[in-house]
Amino acid sequence: MKKLKFVFLIAAMIATCLFVSAGRAQTTRWSEQKANAWYAQQPWLVGSNYVPKSAINELEMWQEATFNPEEIDKEFTWAEAMGMNTMRVFLHDLLWHQDAAGFQKRIDRFLTIASRHHIRPMFVLFDSCWDPQPHLGRSIRRSLGFTTPAGYRVPARRHWRTPAKFRA
Repeated sequence: MKKLKFVFLIAAMIATCLFVSAGRAQTTRWSEQKANAWYAQQPWLVGSNYVPKSAINELEMWQEATFNPEEIDKEFTWAEAMGMNTMRVFLHDLLWHQDAAGFQKRIDRFLTIASRHHIRPMFVLFDSCWDPQPHLGRSIRRSLGFTTPAGYRVPARRHWRTPAKFRA
C-alpha cells in the first residue's frame, strides 16, 4: 500500500511539472521585435460601429426574433466594396441570460458572414454609455417614432450590485 501511494505521488508530481511547463510555454510574452513584425503584417483598419439598419440597438441586432443574417450579409457586401475590413459590434449580457446557446449560434453565423466579406469584427463586451435600463424585445423608441440607434449600458444598472448574474 505504501509503495502504491509513493508511485501515485511521483506520477502526480510528474504530471504537475509537465502541466506547469506546458502552460509557461504557451504564455511566453512575445518579444518587441516579434510583436512589431506581426503588427507590420496587419492591414490598416477601416470600419465603423455596426448595427444593421433594421435594428435600433444591440439587443434588436442579436435577439432570435430580430436577428437578420440576410441583411447583415447585404450590408457587409457594401462595406467590403467600400474597402472596410473591420466593424465594432456591441454585445449585451441580457442576450446571454435569455438564450446563451442561441446567442452563440447567432454570433457564429455573424462571424461566418463577416469572414466571407474579409471583415474582422471587434466585439465590445461592456459599454457604460446609453440607456441604463435595457430590456429585451423591441425597443420602446420604435413606438415613439425614433429610428436612430439607441444602445444600452452593459451591464444594466439593476445588475450592478448582483455579481452572481455574471458568473458562467
